[in-house]
Amino acid sequence: MSEREAIERLRQGDIRGLEALVRAHELRALRAAYLIIRDRDLAEDVVADAFVRAYEQIGRFDGTRPFAPWFLRLVVNIARRRAAQRERHVPWSQADARGEMALDEMLVAAAPGPEDLAGQAALREAVWEALGRLSPAERAAVVQRYYLGLTEDEMAEASGCRPGTIKWRLHVARERLRDWLRPLWDAEVHRTYTPDKEEIGR
Repeated sequence: MSEREAIERLRQGDIRGLEALVRAHELRALRAAYLIIRDRDLAEDVVADAFVRAYEQIGRFDGTRPFAPWFLRLVVNIARRRAAQRERHVPWSQADARGEMALDEMLVAAAPGPEDLAGQAALREAVWEALGRLSPAERAAVVQRYYLGLTEDEMAEASGCRPGTIKWRLHVARERLRDWLRPLWDAEVHRTYTPDKEEIGR
């Protein structure tokens, strides 16, 4: 069943249309929600709620456009609100303590060679910890921009705020991540840098 057929069935109240959309989009939605909310069970709840809302709001969806960006905006908005509610009660250091899913499982990347595994593991852990220190809004902005590949205008539309607000959130998030991760980057540069003979002789 094509995506367009699934959406048309959903408009007619045929639940089989929703089943087809779940199969096509559930995994990416779960990964995005988990990056924001940092708990697998809560991420599954977020995605389930997003599919329910998609079913309820399918009449508002423009069928000439791709379904994924519209649906993922629902996921990100729900996850951001849930994360904000959760982090008012649970410190980030406790909220991400379970760490069930490694960051590289969610962000598609080349597999490291055997010699890189130790460094990659340390990097993943540091990035995961740093993401957890961002506010839910900043974390959502990073996920939308760098994982989902949304433009700043698309992010502003999805969040119901001005593009300038999105630019500021991304700027603040990047600066904070850069500061928190700089010691790791510096250590990596020293580890991989090999001076040439002329530099050794100086």
